[in-house]
Amino acid sequence: MPRTITVGLDGSPESRAAAEWAAREAKLRGVAVRLVQVWEPAPAPTAHAPFLGAETYQHWTERIPREAAEGLRLRHPGVEVSTEQLSGSPAEALAGAAKDAELLVVGSRGLGGIAGFLVGSVGLGVVAHAERPVVLVRAGEQAAEEHETDAAGAPSAATSFRPVVLGLDLGSPDETVIRFALDAAARREAPLRVVHGWNPTPYYAYGMAPDPGIQQLLADTDAGAVAEVLAPWRRKFPDVQVVAESSFGSPSNLLIDASRDASLVVVGRRVRQSAAGAHIGPVTHAVLHHATAPVAVVPHD
Repeated sequence: MPRTITVGLDGSPESRAAAEWAAREAKLRGVAVRLVQVWEPAPAPTAHAPFLGAETYQHWTERIPREAAEGLRLRHPGVEVSTEQLSGSPAEALAGAAKDAELLVVGSRGLGGIAGFLVGSVGLGVVAHAERPVVLVRAGEQAAEEHETDAAGAPSAATSFRPVVLGLDLGSPDETVIRFALDAAARREAPLRVVHGWNPTPYYAYGMAPDPGIQQLLADTDAGAVAEVLAPWRRKFPDVQVVAESSFGSPSNLLIDASRDASLVVVGRRVRQSAAGAHIGPVTHAVLHHATAPVAVVPHD
């Protein structure tokens, strides 16, 4: 089966931005793009309402994917683009369609928002259940925003890529997530900025007065642990500049701050099922809602 990047397309501005991002990524990877439009059947009492008639159905299932594919082919010559229509629950259908893809890309109005949790049920459902990495792209995302500023001080697609940011979890530093981030940085010829946030244990936080010496010792210990995790990866990817940052503070806040100067933010999602269903994790959940750069969520055991 050909290597592909699957995109969830519904005609919205955020899904069009996701398709554009996917086409740019496909060129970097040398793969094809598959635009998937999911038609969710209406409940029986409203299935025959005028606004869900044959003309509207044809528009959504034929015209929007066709026009989107034609536009991508014109703007991204050399990238193979195909379309597919599915029916059912959008989150489930997209997660299923991505099983054989390298990536699943979906749009989100909530990325970069500061008013609350706005990613949406489809985006969260896809992230929580997809077996492949999922990239969420906010509406209005432009290629230039992923690059450094030019001589005039404006972002430009003609300049080098901004760093790829990796949120490192020292408790479970999974190699799948680290490799994904390094691969992304290598393809972009960009540095990898590894961000790890730490807080003192409750004993140090509440059992005694702050001591600068102890805080420095804790910081040095944490930085040493980060360096130890990254050492073999520096050897595997010698051409990628890896910059590690171990800072006191909330991991999610640190990653959100780092996203302002990033081309891509990479975080992990531990795959685990419970009676309540799949979970995303608090750090990843916060980053999805508030990061200003595209966010890649990589599932791992």
